[in-house]
Amino acid sequence: MSSFHIPYGRQNITDEDIKAVNEVLQGDFLTQGPKIAELEKAFAAYTGSRYAVAVSNGTAALHLCAMALDYNESSRVITSPITFAASANCVRYCGGEVWFADIDPDTYTLSVEATRHLLASKPAGFFSGIIPVDFAGLPVDLEAFRKLADEYGCSIIEDACHAPGGSFINSAGKSVSCGNGDYAELAIFSFHPVKHIAAGEGGMITTNDESLYRKLLVLRTHGITKDENLLIDNHGGWYYEMQELGYNYRITDFQAALALSQLDRADEGIRRRREIAARYDEAFKNSNIVTPYVPETAHHAWHLYVIQVADRKGLYDHLRSKGIFAQVHYIPVHTMPYYRNLGYKKGDYPIAEAYYERCLSLPMFPTLTTEEQGFVIQEVLAFQNAG
Repeated sequence: MSSFHIPYGRQNITDEDIKAVNEVLQGDFLTQGPKIAELEKAFAAYTGSRYAVAVSNGTAALHLCAMALDYNESSRVITSPITFAASANCVRYCGGEVWFADIDPDTYTLSVEATRHLLASKPAGFFSGIIPVDFAGLPVDLEAFRKLADEYGCSIIEDACHAPGGSFINSAGKSVSCGNGDYAELAIFSFHPVKHIAAGEGGMITTNDESLYRKLLVLRTHGITKDENLLIDNHGGWYYEMQELGYNYRITDFQAALALSQLDRADEGIRRRREIAARYDEAFKNSNIVTPYVPETAHHAWHLYVIQVADRKGLYDHLRSKGIFAQVHYIPVHTMPYYRNLGYKKGDYPIAEAYYERCLSLPMFPTLTTEEQGFVIQEVLAFQNAG
């Protein structure tokens, strides 16, 4: 029996993190205090965007983006079938239609060509938006998607939950950070424990559009504002108005403090993730394992390290028997019963479905030790060689 217990992802909480949270817990504000604005300012600087809005989780971020862009019952929005369901569900929350396009067989991200084909198959103005996903930490080519979006009158929400710290080189040779707002109206991030920045729960929206930023601030807090410049009436210092139907999607100050502390060492975590990925690459290069493809123009953030193998379930079960808890990312969204009830079926997106049959995410987190990773490599190769 193995003495190891190695999950696919794990948060890293340091003494500095605990101190940052304790300071808030001992202060005056648990929520709606100064740490939230401090986090927003720091995160905007980190991504290179003009504005950032902290929210309760990544799903809330997606929903608020869809609302801010006025998605509604007549909206049709394209996204990838290989993502967490929230990337699609945010459109349904607003009553809109989700349309999927297949993935690129090399990068596993939403295919530009498949998206172009889908857009061209319908009349002008048929689609409202595109939600590309920076899958596993690999940035999509947002420049290419922006050209498509402009041609067909679509907005873009960049789902960058996997990719804070990631970037790609555009056609002008400029490095474009995930979430910097150069090509997408809005971008979203998650602070779930297995993500790069762990706050327990939490999320962030970035944008360069001031009008969208102002709208997000109101929608995040019940649709309520106290801004004197926006009030229709003003009865006094206590007065506020609910001007839209919003939600309570706020983050707390102690979560913001934890996220801030984690953000301080985000680049250190990225460097370690790249070291882990490089070691996996080297270990599997002469095997029959398909390792992740990274274009020369991409600066991968390595939220996940996804391999493809012939006997995925066999390897998954073998690793679990050894205390290695690999995971599958993701079951194609269009095959979920909810989306099947909307008319989607197996066979609609063959590249995504073929990927799903073979994919497995190996342990990838900054505190993964050399010994632990060596054991993972050993057991993966042992199973593959035995087969």
